[in-house]
Amino acid sequence: MSVRKLVITLLYCSFGECFAQIPPDSTFFVQISQRDARYLALSDGSTFIPVGANICFPRLITQETEVLAYYDRYFRRLAANGGNFTRIWLSVPLFEVENKEAGSYDLRQAERIDKVLILAKKYNIRVKFCLEHFRKITNSPAPFPSSVPFDRPVYAADIATMEEFFLSEKGKKHYLDRVDFLAKRYGNNPTVFGWELWNEVNAVNVKQKEILLKWTREMLVEVKKRLPRQLVMQTLGSFDSESASELYRTYSQLPQNQLAQVHRYLDTGAALAVCQAPMDELGSDAVQTLKLFSPDKPVILSEVGGVEPHHAGPLKLYEKDTLGTLLHDILFAPFFSGAAAPGQSWHWDYYVEKNNLWWHFGRFAEAVKGFDPIAEKAESLVKSLPDQLKMYGLYGTKTTLLWLRDGAATWKTELVEGQPARTVSGQLLQNPMKNARNVSFYDPWKNRWTKGKITADGTFHLPEFGRSLIVKLEK
Repeated sequence: MSVRKLVITLLYCSFGECFAQIPPDSTFFVQISQRDARYLALSDGSTFIPVGANICFPRLITQETEVLAYYDRYFRRLAANGGNFTRIWLSVPLFEVENKEAGSYDLRQAERIDKVLILAKKYNIRVKFCLEHFRKITNSPAPFPSSVPFDRPVYAADIATMEEFFLSEKGKKHYLDRVDFLAKRYGNNPTVFGWELWNEVNAVNVKQKEILLKWTREMLVEVKKRLPRQLVMQTLGSFDSESASELYRTYSQLPQNQLAQVHRYLDTGAALAVCQAPMDELGSDAVQTLKLFSPDKPVILSEVGGVEPHHAGPLKLYEKDTLGTLLHDILFAPFFSGAAAPGQSWHWDYYVEKNNLWWHFGRFAEAVKGFDPIAEKAESLVKSLPDQLKMYGLYGTKTTLLWLRDGAATWKTELVEGQPARTVSGQLLQNPMKNARNVSFYDPWKNRWTKGKITADGTFHLPEFGRSLIVKLEK
């Protein structure tokens, strides 16, 4: 280890919870891995696993000093627990550069973005910028006090409808002129992970949704021209209905859409039954579905959490989930189902910060420490085991990681019915990796590694655990 990396590692340990991975060099850009297109890498070829939550905008604060203090606090806590990634919306009032007149850009707003990026670099966090989110030209203010407006009245002088914005050369020029301004300022900044064209573009208020697909095809190409060193991608709304399946298939397969991203929420009002399933199954299903759609792209569950029926606010059960059982599943299930990253939680403030759950990111980082899915040529497998256990596995050439989840402990049993998770004991597991010589176990709830022994008949005993356990097999 170099002296520089040793110093950085010690610095991060000083925050009180030493994370398990050395921060990546911040001078390299994030790219699709040239060795395995299912995963991400830095421009030096090293594997990059984006670990973090959406921290899209501060709520209920407007002063720049407060905004910077907010991001300093969140970035510090995320980084101290192994985080290296977040997402920020540039179209919210705090960061919007085109805030007074179409085609006129506010340098003071841009300087605020600069300062947030400086903080991100300080903590070795890559930032994915979302370019736009509005759904109407006018008359769509913030739906509740801590939300953001969903209109862009700055365009109202010469754009009458959303259809006109997406179809006319004038509307496209508005979009791309703003991209040009941002690209000149940030296109050569490796702290920027990439750019999303639009948050949940299918939620935009247009009568013919084909307009949005045509626009997306065109803008993916145009934005990539302007930002060739950074990733470019699109997003859709929560994958919660059968009709969304074909939409996700189409958008994830667009050649210029570099990441196959999916949003999904625990929502008892959703049409798909899996959206009421245990959180691990909800997340794993989303990842496995997109892997079928786009087997040669990185798949990321890029927005995930819990909501009241039909997205009527944050899940009220968050208040009871002080242990972070939902966040644990959000992180582990996607990655161990073959995603390029752990799940990226929404409700960073209502849930993660409020319940002080940042330590879960550190437990994920510790669980995957030293495991390189690209070098291992990892293949994912999800299967059921006896006694309600579920196994999510990443099978590698030399190392295999398994995440075992107790199906008897779910959000319904623990948070609704108030039943504590049981202790799983006396379990014997058949070695799923041929020629594995060593087995060890990590309990993410106790932050403890223990060693096991593989018997001559290829079995090993699991230690006692509650909810979940990591099994590491090595040749």
